[in-house]
Amino acid sequence: MVDNVTPKKRTKTNESPFEDEQPNKKPKLEPTNSVENGEVDAPVWCLKKAQEEQPSRHCPYLDTIDRGVLDFDFEKLCSISLSHINVYACMVCGKYFQGRGTNTHAYTHSLDTDHRIFLNLATLKFYCLPDNYEVIDPSLDDIKYVLKPTYTPKHIKYIGQNTKMSRCWDGTLYYPGIIGLNNIKANDYTNVIFHAFSHVPPLRDYFLRESNYSHIKRPPGDKLALLPQRFGELIRKLWDPKAFKAHVSPHEMLQAVVLCSDKKFQIIRQGDANEFLMWFLNTLHMALNGTGKTSSSIVYQIFRGRMRQYMRKVLPVDASDESRRTLSETEEYREQVKELPFLSLALDLPPAPLYLDERMQNIIPQVPLAQLLTKFNGVTEKEYKTYKDNFIKRFELLHLPEYLIITYDRFHKNQWFIEKNPTIVNFPISNVDFYDSLAEDVRDKHKYTTYDLISNVVHDGKPQTQANKGDIAVDIGRYRVQLVHEGTSKWFELEDLHVKEILPQTITLAESYIQIWRLNRKKTRTERMGETEEEIKADTLWKQQSTKNEKGENLMKTEKNGMEI
Repeated sequence: MVDNVTPKKRTKTNESPFEDEQPNKKPKLEPTNSVENGEVDAPVWCLKKAQEEQPSRHCPYLDTIDRGVLDFDFEKLCSISLSHINVYACMVCGKYFQGRGTNTHAYTHSLDTDHRIFLNLATLKFYCLPDNYEVIDPSLDDIKYVLKPTYTPKHIKYIGQNTKMSRCWDGTLYYPGIIGLNNIKANDYTNVIFHAFSHVPPLRDYFLRESNYSHIKRPPGDKLALLPQRFGELIRKLWDPKAFKAHVSPHEMLQAVVLCSDKKFQIIRQGDANEFLMWFLNTLHMALNGTGKTSSSIVYQIFRGRMRQYMRKVLPVDASDESRRTLSETEEYREQVKELPFLSLALDLPPAPLYLDERMQNIIPQVPLAQLLTKFNGVTEKEYKTYKDNFIKRFELLHLPEYLIITYDRFHKNQWFIEKNPTIVNFPISNVDFYDSLAEDVRDKHKYTTYDLISNVVHDGKPQTQANKGDIAVDIGRYRVQLVHEGTSKWFELEDLHVKEILPQTITLAESYIQIWRLNRKKTRTERMGETEEEIKADTLWKQQSTKNEKGENLMKTEKNGMEI
């Protein structure tokens, strides 16, 4: 029997104590952590490992950032290649460049001009070029906020009640929401509509939160998906309390308007503000996947009302009395009743006088708003002419929306040019009652029937003319908008970049074109009927005095804190 013997390992002759080493290969040198060893400028072996080990490496070029030249309102395109992919903004000169690799425009720009800090406009990350490392510093958060403002539900809840002014980078004081919009060429007719909609609280609050509409899916390649996205960005910039400048350029929003309207509304040619308003509301409703139901989109929930239309065909003039009686009993000439939804109410102005007064000057007529509202009392009839037949219609309202849009029919197009009606409409800025415009069978359902004015769009000068020079209309008027600041109850007038405070008494002196009224749900019609103009003025003065007292208390607290320090 053979015992199990373990075989001995073969041994080499002349064994060396350095047998395990490989003299032909260089020994690996492990990179040391320069931060732990206190060596800030120690060499790093590879870029990837450097970014992993030192993502928040101190950057010595942060003091080169110039916040005064930063402007994130324009389209995110590379200034050289015009590409919208992987675009970076230079924090020193404010220009846009593509990429950050060694062969990109941003990398070349950093070498040519010695501009080091760049911001990725999509990821909101800062990088230092040409070293190509990420810069993480809390002092850069204000730049991120200006590029993409964000609002919490608590902030949105009280944003309309703010009474404090904000200070921008150059020291200008402004109220969030009351800032100018840049008129790039002839887009003042769109600016006034954007301003008016930005002061409709439910619409403003909806678009301040991007999550409200970001989940809405549109068909692939649908250009309407761009409209709510751009409008939301504009609303958030208008109400930004930490802005670097006291104005906003609606460049990206206008690009979306031109694209979605198939160039019907352009930047270089002025259009009609009322036409743009109706197109924008309907297109925005479609972009939010709205249907025929009132609850299908935020647009219909805010502005949609219902009316009842009575229509009958006009009898022939040359018909005899007997034939008139016979025709009136037929289905064609019988009065038809139809319920129609509406987003705005168009009021007809009386025609302007043809003759001059004794001083050989034009007579500017005035008409009260109550007289124009008789169009919807269900009794007043008006003849409407078509290319074939004439109809007589009368209207009455069935449902009052939360926010009512009223337009005045000022412009009429004849065979040669566009005429403008200069009639002045006299109206109170609060406590306008629409009870008489409601149908009798629905009056009991409406507990609140009074409205207060929140925005007034005015057209000054001559109407737009057909005489064009290079597709640019000449000899045209200007649009401006008058808004009420909800927190302070002050009225402001905005015309492009110009913002000024005005007296409420001067609002009715202008040629109003479009108005937005808010339904007052704090007081019923019976309670508001007893209010007088003096009580309303006293209430407004009390609010303004409360605002001044709050400012004085805040100032005293600030001085007290300074003395304690």
